[in-house]
Amino acid sequence: MMAYRASGLFRQLTLGLAVGGLMLAGWAGSAVAAAAKTPSFVSKIDLKDPVWNRDTYARIDGEIDTTKQKVSRITGTVYGVRDNEKVKPLFKIDGFSVVRTLRLPDGNWRRVLKEVVFYRDLETGKIMDSWKNPYTNETVKVVPIANDPFNYDIRDTKPQPPSYGGLNKDTRPPEPFLLNWSDGPGNTLILETGIDLFYPASLQPKDWPRESAGAFNRVSEHFLFFVDKADIENRKLTAIPVTGSWSRITPWLPWMLMGEAPGFINYFASFGTMTNGIKDLPADLVEAARKIDPGYLTAPTQDYGPSLSSLENYKMTQKPAPVPQGWTPPQPPAAPKLPPMPPRP
Repeated sequence: MMAYRASGLFRQLTLGLAVGGLMLAGWAGSAVAAAAKTPSFVSKIDLKDPVWNRDTYARIDGEIDTTKQKVSRITGTVYGVRDNEKVKPLFKIDGFSVVRTLRLPDGNWRRVLKEVVFYRDLETGKIMDSWKNPYTNETVKVVPIANDPFNYDIRDTKPQPPSYGGLNKDTRPPEPFLLNWSDGPGNTLILETGIDLFYPASLQPKDWPRESAGAFNRVSEHFLFFVDKADIENRKLTAIPVTGSWSRITPWLPWMLMGEAPGFINYFASFGTMTNGIKDLPADLVEAARKIDPGYLTAPTQDYGPSLSSLENYKMTQKPAPVPQGWTPPQPPAAPKLPPMPPRP
């Protein structure tokens, strides 16, 4: 959701490549104020050119005209997965990101983004403040995803995986920024990205017994982007319209209060560019974001940080829940027994 995210989530809501970069607050602010012309970029399709890959992804993921912002919406369903039972739909997600892309002095890009994702009731579709956990029969407070910011570099070399405040120590050797493209139907290209992480959790069980799913986070995010070739080569488009899909495997959400219960969460969602920006979003979604902070309706104009996932932000904004006497994490049901096989003739 992130790791590179599909114009938001996308976080945690991520493209599955990752982050790094320079602190350019002063430079970025002046760049926005002085942006009088479109920055140069490579548009002629060349799948083996790392500069074309860099510039095309910058236009897919964001808006390289710093006088504008790109708005993307994500919607989908979140499922619970446990042994010995069917996968269970738990709630819907609905959120959006606002992003701007700053030119770095070395010619690469810095994506600066804010994003919010809310949880909707499966039946009514209403944004939830509380939710009855079917695994525990306990009503819990819902904590939306609110990441301000989630920034990273888009370079002609592949970036390092996200550090999540130093918790993730994975690194990769330098290599050209070449993405996984394939031809789609008609005149389209399909971009596939993903990232698989295993790193120490910010919410450790000894301090967060009900929120922590364990000492380590195992998170996997994967995206498909569908892009029109004509849009890629259209030099008037500083942001390329895109639709796509996002899936994420993650530990139980902290606010579900599952502790170290066996199982995990699976997100399945679609996303797309909002042609008219914030105006294209549902009124209740905009109002919910405004209640958190009106700033979530406007993309950053300069670089600041740190860039953390929703799991790290949870630790900064929430407090550990009380542990009821005798409480234990919920367990999946026992394995069903097959009926005896009839005797062979």
